[in-house]
This record gives sequence, C-alpha cells and structure tokens, in this order.
Amino acid sequence: MRSKQNSDHESRQNTKVKALAERVMRLARDSIMMHLRFLDTALAQLEPVSGKVTGCMACDGKYLYYDPVYVLRRYQEEESSIAHIYLHIVLHCIFFHSFQYDKLEREYWDMAADMAVEETILEIGFPDIAMKKDEERARKLHWMKVDAGGLTAEKIYRYFKKNGMGPLEKKELTALFVQDAHRYWDSQEEMSITPQQWKKISERVKTDLKTFSRDKNRSESLEKNLAQATREHYDYGELLRRFCVMGEDIRINEDEFDYIYYTYGLSVYGNLPLVEPLEYKEEHKVKEFVIVLDTSASCRGETVRGFLRKTYSILKGSENFFHKINVHILQCDNMVQSDTKITCDADFDRFMKEGKLQGFGATDFRPAFLYLEELRERGEFENLKGMIYFADGYGIYPETMPEYEVIFAFTQEDDNRMPPPPWAISVTLYDDMLEEE
Repeated sequence: MRSKQNSDHESRQNTKVKALAERVMRLARDSIMMHLRFLDTALAQLEPVSGKVTGCMACDGKYLYYDPVYVLRRYQEEESSIAHIYLHIVLHCIFFHSFQYDKLEREYWDMAADMAVEETILEIGFPDIAMKKDEERARKLHWMKVDAGGLTAEKIYRYFKKNGMGPLEKKELTALFVQDAHRYWDSQEEMSITPQQWKKISERVKTDLKTFSRDKNRSESLEKNLAQATREHYDYGELLRRFCVMGEDIRINEDEFDYIYYTYGLSVYGNLPLVEPLEYKEEHKVKEFVIVLDTSASCRGETVRGFLRKTYSILKGSENFFHKINVHILQCDNMVQSDTKITCDADFDRFMKEGKLQGFGATDFRPAFLYLEELRERGEFENLKGMIYFADGYGIYPETMPEYEVIFAFTQEDDNRMPPPPWAISVTLYDDMLEEE
C-alpha cells in the first residue's frame, strides 16, 4: 500500500513539475515575442518538448528540448535565465550555427557560436533577459573583439583556430557563455527542418528587423551575424574561370594517344613507335586578364593583399593558367596610379614583396576602363576576356559596356551603395573567403 502511495505521490509531483516548467517556458517565449517582434517566425518554428534531455536545454532545429527539473531550478536561481537561454537557442538557429558543424573543429566552433550569440543578447539588452554575469561577459567580449577583429562566430572561430584555447581559458569561457547543449548539431541527417528552410526564416528575420526595430533593440552584432548567415555562397574560383579562353597548350594529349599501337611499334621495330604522341591539347585556360585595385582610403592594405593572394593562387595552378600569361594589376582611385605587368610567378611574388599601394583619394571606376581601352588599341592584349575590380563600391561606374566580362568584388555588404551596371557581375568577398588555404 505504501509503495503505491509513494508511486502516486511521485506521479503527481512529476505532473506538477512538468506543468510548471511548461508555464515557465511559455512565459519566456512570450517575453521574447513581446520585446523582439521580428523573431516571431523563428519562435513559431521551434516547438518546446519536455523530458527528452536531462540537465539542460537543446535544439535540433525543429524541437526545443528541455528538462523540466532543470528549467525550474534555473528559474528559481535567476528568473531571467530561461528567457535568456531560449533566446540564445533561437539565435543559434537564425545564425545558422548548427548547419556548419560538420566542416569545423567542433570545440572551437561551439565556443565561438556561444560567444557570438551572447554578444548579440547583450547588445539587444532588455530586462527580462539580463543576468548576473552580464558585466563579466561584456568585459571578456570586449577583449575578444580587440583580438579577433570582430564578434561574429566566424571571426571568433578563426581566432581560436589560430591561437588555440587552453584548459583554464576553456573553463572560464564555458562558465560565462555556454547556455545550451549542442548535442543535436551533430545529427543533421535526422533533422526534420532543412538548412534551406532556416535560411528562409533568417532572411525573414533580417527583413523584419529593419521594419520593427528601427532604433529600438538595434544590434550591430545581430545584423552582422544575420548577414553572415544569409550571405550568398558561390564558388569564387568558378567565377574567375569565366575569363578562360580556348587555346593550345604544349603537353601530351592523353585523350588522343593510343598506347597499344605505340608499344606494339616499339616491340616490333625497336625504336620506332607506330603513333607519335600529340604534343598539344585544346583546353580552356586563362591567358589574359586584368585586376584593378581600388586604392581609395576605404580599402585597407591587408585586405587588398589578401584579395590578390587568393585570386592569383586560384588561377596560377597548371590547370587554369597557360604557360605564357599576360596579367595586368592596376591601382586606381580617381585615376590610374600604376600598372604592373605579370607574366610569371616570379613577377607576382616580386610585386607582393616590393609593390606599394598608391593613391588613397576618391573613387572613380571610369579611368581604369578608359586606360584598358588605350592598352587594347595599342595591341597589349590579344584576347582580353575579363577584368576583376576589387573595391568598396562607392564610385562612379562607366555607362558603356566593355567588350570583356567584368566582376566587381566588394569588401563587404552595403545596402547604401549604388549597384553596379547590369552588364557587370557583383560579388562580396568576405574575410574567410580571402584566407589562404
């Protein structure tokens, strides 16, 4: 009898705990919804589920799992903690953090993602999510921003990957920034919501943020992380291959060489093969193109050098470049400041070591195009296929479409700059895209 009474009492207690925890979770969600209306789509996507996890809260992109006992204990310790963790998890989803898990070093990415989210929460800053350790978090994030150059998860991750994370530092950062378990980030194939669906939600949040927030709850960190999550992904190398031309390369054409006849001739006639290998092959490769560097004051030297190294390293491989090349690197602000001709790797290495950026005035794209027309008229190019112009985007574009393809590569997203002409391709090259592999 006593055993049955104990069992009934335990069952009633569990039901009560579950009901209270459900109410706390609902209050947390309503609080976020009331203050941050632009997150309504993301909040609606996550369905809270009780009991699947123990001692934590976690999310698989569709369900937000929570331990009722854990929720009530945290709520009793600090009322704002559950709303804080709830928002922390929602931001992970709209920042696309879980969908990059398989490509990165997980220990570093886990911490970088948590720190980026906490920075956003601190910037949003409404009372229902404020916590006791916020000042300590803010101090640590200030110095991380100085060291990493920014507080998106990607920048923090690159900092950890370069500098490592010792056991004492990991313990300190865990106590300050880890709010949820990332155990379901490793099971992407089991997710009932696709990355494409979350990307659409992130795009919606990005749009609603501009509509609802105005100056209220304006967060630079939120905007930067959303820009990172919703940015267009493309193959920069594939874009550069648009500059390729068909031509003969001096190499054996394996496709048209028959080894049976060749070896038969050697075996029968000694030194006389029946078929000589062809010494040329028709291939699409890069022979001539132009790189223009915007050397106005807004383009930093190291960013420009990173762009040059990345672009040249993609194209200089034997599968992309002909043996004889004609590449011009122009420096231009409101006039062409210099023209360096590259015919081989040694020329490029010399330019990277000894070349200095020149200009730093206002930006005008037109002089570079006019200068190229002069070079073409003088016979400097046989078949110029393209130009890639690395710039901040604040300049005067030419009105006439040239006879070669043009790519404008911008240093960052900016809704305020004028779009390039419709005949030009525009791309944004982020810092991680310019890193050498």
